[in-house]
Amino acid sequence: MKNRRKGRELALHLLFEWSVQGGDIKKLNKEFWEVTPCKEGIKEFAQWMALDTVTHIDEIDGWIKKVSKHWDINRINLVDKNIIRLAIFEFLYADDIPCAVTINEAIEIGKMYGAEESGSFVNGILDKVMSITNCGERKKRAEV
Repeated sequence: MKNRRKGRELALHLLFEWSVQGGDIKKLNKEFWEVTPCKEGIKEFAQWMALDTVTHIDEIDGWIKKVSKHWDINRINLVDKNIIRLAIFEFLYADDIPCAVTINEAIEIGKMYGAEESGSFVNGILDKVMSITNCGERKKRAEV
């Protein structure tokens, strides 16, 4: 569990850097790991999350737009937005990770890296996305 938390944090750093700088995520990924040493399993998990989140960014941002009726996606601060993006990626593409775990991890990371209200903001957005994607039900069916 601790390794995945670290992987999520590193994925957040990489995704944040991409959000600020733009450009080729694969180039940023290479440069990021040149200065960010960590265990191989953590690195693989973080890379998978960050690179594949960018691959599916339009779909993921579409979910954010759909549930954030009173917030323009461009007004959401980059830390919260990228935490939410990574969590939605997990909802959609990580069948082995329970939705409740994804939300709890996102809230905790939001508290660590975001503003004072980040944890509750992230929770509110992800709870709405989870309910309309039927995340929990889909993952239960995948286990059968």
